[in-house]
Amino acid sequence: MSGQTSSIICLLEMFFKKRGGKPNSVLLFLSFLVFMKSLHCVQSKKLLVLPMDGSHWISMKPVVEELGRKGHHVVIVIPEANLLLGSISHCKTKTYSVPYTKQDVAVLYRKNSNLIFTKEPFLKKMESFINRIKNISNFITLNSESLLYSKELLQYLKDEKFDAVFSDPLMPSGAILAEYLSVPSVLISRGIPCGLDVAVTQCPSPPSYIPRMFSKNTDLMTFSQRALNFIVSLAEPFICHLIFRSFNDIASNFFERSITFQELLSQASLWLMKYDFTFEFPRPLMPNMVLIGGINCVKKNPLPLELEIFANSSGEHGFLVFTLGSLVSEIPHEQLTHIVEAFRRIPQKVFWRYSGPMPQNLSENVKIMNWLPQNDLLGHPKVKAFITHGGIHGIFEGICNGVPLIMMPLFGDQPDNGVRMSHRGAGIVTDFYTLTAEKFLDAIDKVINIKSYKENMATLSKIHKDRPIEPLDLAVHWIEFVMEHKGAEHLRPAAHHLNWIQYQSLDILVPVIFIPLLITIMVLKCCL
Repeated sequence: MSGQTSSIICLLEMFFKKRGGKPNSVLLFLSFLVFMKSLHCVQSKKLLVLPMDGSHWISMKPVVEELGRKGHHVVIVIPEANLLLGSISHCKTKTYSVPYTKQDVAVLYRKNSNLIFTKEPFLKKMESFINRIKNISNFITLNSESLLYSKELLQYLKDEKFDAVFSDPLMPSGAILAEYLSVPSVLISRGIPCGLDVAVTQCPSPPSYIPRMFSKNTDLMTFSQRALNFIVSLAEPFICHLIFRSFNDIASNFFERSITFQELLSQASLWLMKYDFTFEFPRPLMPNMVLIGGINCVKKNPLPLELEIFANSSGEHGFLVFTLGSLVSEIPHEQLTHIVEAFRRIPQKVFWRYSGPMPQNLSENVKIMNWLPQNDLLGHPKVKAFITHGGIHGIFEGICNGVPLIMMPLFGDQPDNGVRMSHRGAGIVTDFYTLTAEKFLDAIDKVINIKSYKENMATLSKIHKDRPIEPLDLAVHWIEFVMEHKGAEHLRPAAHHLNWIQYQSLDILVPVIFIPLLITIMVLKCCL
């Protein structure tokens, strides 16, 4: 018990004695409250949060809010110009200036979303994809350098003496500051395109049954699929080098010594992975990988009155929820026309998140909104299906609420997500680029009227929710663990201390094979 706590208890005791009262029970109760408050203050830790703008913040935000609510001193460092980041309750926010505006950020996202719908030959499409990655990488580089060379902010962060850093692995400033401040780090990730997360954690990832990102394979591959998967796995280190070369330069310039981004990430104490095996194919994990898939499935709230009235007006036919994500503000005219026509011909009501120009000839059964309470709508008893681009947050909200999916993958991990859900019989994938009203109607009809889709999704939902601890509580626990114990060194495999030859046991294999062979040859020469 602290000296301050003892002093308060003594004052309380004197107060009761002066009034001739018996302090025993009341004093005991008040002492307990003071002690618990004191204990809470002692256990409070300091956490530095470096988030990434956009959809990545959706999974990170509830964790940060909960840590702040529990009394930890949480400091969130964000750029002055951003789209979704901002102050949140129970946390302190520090900003740093950047050489761009919020409008510039919006333009970058808009350009990337417009490229999604561009019809190009395969090679041209690949070139556009690489250019898009470079643009995003350059933007992140500019962001990170603005933070790392802000002397006043760096001094503030150093003086705060944080217990840990919580960041996104695609924000190099997080790993760099963890090294600079000499504190452990916790990273939250869905996966890195070139498998960098697997490499830096020394996690086994056999290409024989673990499909590479963007491959659209299942874990049961044909010979040709396994061959291509193997070739991609060999190319991953080179792809990583191309993507993260600028991050290596940032780190080396900041520390004024040669150091790679991969080296910095490999020092992370813990990885919070947005995985769940009701969705992902089974694969090996390392001890410092914690699965928090579905963390965005927050508690459902009642719908606003206007939306509740519209939902209930659907009668026995129910309603659909339709969104292509926050990055897509407009849909090309051709596909938009087919979507509007399909909605005109169904009896269901439709909640549609869309911020583009209002479509012509929109039927009365469709309600268009700039923003939807997506999770609340998916938890409504009258919802029949969820039409989605296949983003990870929407997929998990569909699983949490047991709503079958109609998926229109556009980019990134979305095609792979679609393969996983269709493989489990919980939804249908339809090609957005060749979409017609008839194809769209056929997909809607199958998902609503073929019972297996709803039944399979209900099974996945039941399995997903049958767990001893909620993903949010699990994430909070492990961050507190890292802060309390100054890392998680006991979860770090010795593989980090081996080079590639030692890891593959080639230094053992060569003597084991060649020494007996040499002895055999010598014996044969002597005897013959």
